[in-house]
Amino acid sequence: MKKIITIFTLSLMISSTVNAQDCSKYYPFTEGAVSQLTMYNAKGKSQGMVEYHINSVSSTGDATIANMTMKLIDKKGKEMNGTEYEATCKEGVVSIDFKSLMGQGMLAAYGEEMETDVKGTNLDLPNDLSVGQSLPDAEIIVTMSMSGMNFTMSTLITDRKVLATETVTVPAGTFPCYVLTQTTRIKSMAANQSRTSKQWIAEGVGVVKSEDYNKKGKLDGTSVLTSFTK
Repeated sequence: MKKIITIFTLSLMISSTVNAQDCSKYYPFTEGAVSQLTMYNAKGKSQGMVEYHINSVSSTGDATIANMTMKLIDKKGKEMNGTEYEATCKEGVVSIDFKSLMGQGMLAAYGEEMETDVKGTNLDLPNDLSVGQSLPDAEIIVTMSMSGMNFTMSTLITDRKVLATETVTVPAGTFPCYVLTQTTRIKSMAANQSRTSKQWIAEGVGVVKSEDYNKKGKLDGTSVLTSFTK
């Protein structure tokens, strides 16, 4: 479950035309761009990597749409199933498909015999960030049915704020960033969890660092940008 929550956090991240790139200030809407983030536990031990690939970029009316794939690679280097989703840039706001808040393995864990219905609210990031600014909530609700019984699991991302500006150095380089904070609440039949996280996002790159904290406020994991190409 901790790995799933870390992916949620990372998912709060991340065309090849001038107009497409101008629309999105913080996430590169460039076909072929790849971001690789390495995940570490609280003791600094590598837990694997997450890669984000921009597969294609297209335009529909006044919106620019990036088709992306998120790939999870475990600490042994084994690649897991990828999750494909979309990010839409329109009128200076990037809206990330709420389905990206959920890895494919999440539903697979409940078995293929279950029928599922997924609804939610996209994760939005405007171009005009400023310190002290509040950002919109995001949500995903998964309803699963099996043998006449229904189960619901929800993920709610709230308290999204622009905390500060900082310059951070990671393996991929040194970047001036905005620091964002948020709270993620997961409710399911098994358990309820509440966690907080911080993300450092850089112009033209996206997320370069993130930190995940447990309900007691103790650091539970860190992710840093290992490489970035576009």
